[in-house]
Amino acid sequence: MKFKFLLSLCLAGALSVSAQGYKDGVEYFKADQFENAKTLLERNLNDPSTDKAVAYYYLGAIAVHQKDFATAKADFEKGLAADAANPYNKIGLGELALMNGDEKAAQKYFDEVRKSNKKNAAVLTAIGRAYFNSDPVKYAKEIEKFDEQAFKANSKEPSIFVLRGDRKAAEKEWGDAAGNYENAILYSKGLPEAYVKYANAYFNVNPEYAIAKLQELLQESPNSALGQRELAEKYYQNDQWAKAAAAYGDYINNPNHFVEDEVRYCVLLYYGQHYDESLAIANKLLAGDPNNFQLQRIAFLDKAAMKDYSEAEALAQRFFALKDAKNKYTSNDYSTYAEVLQELGKDSLAIFEYEKAIEANPEKGDLYKALSSAYSGAKNYKKALEVFKNFIDKGDYVTNDLVTLANRYQNVAATSEPGSPEKLDAISNAIATIDKVIEKVPGNPIPVRNKARMMLVKNDNQPSAEMAKTYQEVVALLDADPENKTKRSDMYNEAYSQIASFYISEKDIPMAKEYYEKVYELDPSNQALRDYIDKMKVD
Repeated sequence: MKFKFLLSLCLAGALSVSAQGYKDGVEYFKADQFENAKTLLERNLNDPSTDKAVAYYYLGAIAVHQKDFATAKADFEKGLAADAANPYNKIGLGELALMNGDEKAAQKYFDEVRKSNKKNAAVLTAIGRAYFNSDPVKYAKEIEKFDEQAFKANSKEPSIFVLRGDRKAAEKEWGDAAGNYENAILYSKGLPEAYVKYANAYFNVNPEYAIAKLQELLQESPNSALGQRELAEKYYQNDQWAKAAAAYGDYINNPNHFVEDEVRYCVLLYYGQHYDESLAIANKLLAGDPNNFQLQRIAFLDKAAMKDYSEAEALAQRFFALKDAKNKYTSNDYSTYAEVLQELGKDSLAIFEYEKAIEANPEKGDLYKALSSAYSGAKNYKKALEVFKNFIDKGDYVTNDLVTLANRYQNVAATSEPGSPEKLDAISNAIATIDKVIEKVPGNPIPVRNKARMMLVKNDNQPSAEMAKTYQEVVALLDADPENKTKRSDMYNEAYSQIASFYISEKDIPMAKEYYEKVYELDPSNQALRDYIDKMKVD
């Protein structure tokens, strides 16, 4: 769907630094969102409130995940320099040794940590996680051993159950994974990673349960940037656009949100039809990042939706001028631009954009209809007919599309040489097509009126008996509802006038006068018609 394509953004680049920043970075790490974690940890590294031993441990762990072992080693050593008593950086070095195949070195680091942390369940669990991160199959026995030791030390340590949940999630046993995350939550209200991992594990099973769990998290930890963003994301993933927008609106007030989150927010506002608000955010961000592809797109779409077509055209030209191989224009980008051009009366230019839209998404039938309309607007009626016939031939059409097809045939007939085979063929197809519509919607006067008009084209705009007969059928259908005298007086006017013109051509003045009187009854203020009727001579 176009909406999800627009939201395919990578979150990076924090807006600001806050005292909670490094802690939010830790939360992102524990939720396996490593790039976001790295951004916040690095930006808040020199903040006085930051525990550097903790920050360097998680930066090192991120580097391990990214297979940047040299950086990981340097970060763990910086963590030890900041606080030699902090056990986690030694655990990190042990995990790094495992990654490098040096089990003896790893064992040495882990033994050093165990000596002073025999009853620290969280530390023992962290050693088990190091084995899990390295190879959960190869080190299954070691993982289980440290799980048992940690549980013996403190059976209510939340990290035990988080790791158990991760192990089950790795095996795609989502129910068991969620159950363990639930236990972690039970023993530590407000532990963001457990809530988020529960929501991720359960989302595909029951999205509402997942969302409820994140709402619960924010009741316990209302300032959790991770919790706020994940709730907004889950609403989005569950196609709850309005709630996603509201949640993002709350989240971007958190100082530890990311610039790209504001982009997401303005996209959601666009799809929620809050175009002014969406555009305001886009313009604010474009001031600092004028060549941002997503922001230029949404500004253009906002202006198009606001019907400011001249400005939309200017923004579209700027948007499509961005030259970067990474930029992927969508079918919707091209078709929206085409619609703008049509509104500005530039149908010939719109044709090229619709063709690009079709190239990008050849399965979207509405694009063929729109292209046909552009050709028609450019008065290329033959091409308009050709494109629309191709659409009909695909088979995915509704009755109203047959009405349009009939009109396309009629336009070709009306602009062909009188009496030419081309004209006769086109008007014959127009009538045959509208007959199919009449068959599908009996009792509807509009397609019958359209058929009467085709009869007029067929006879080179001269009234004929078959035209008059068809307009009589229109009148009969209209008469079935007395309110039509008011609701559809224009159709009565057309039918009576054309029937009258037929009788004029036949020199049947009494009948012509009778039908003109009917026209006058509909519009008694038409003095010119009154004068014309009064001058009609009846033999």
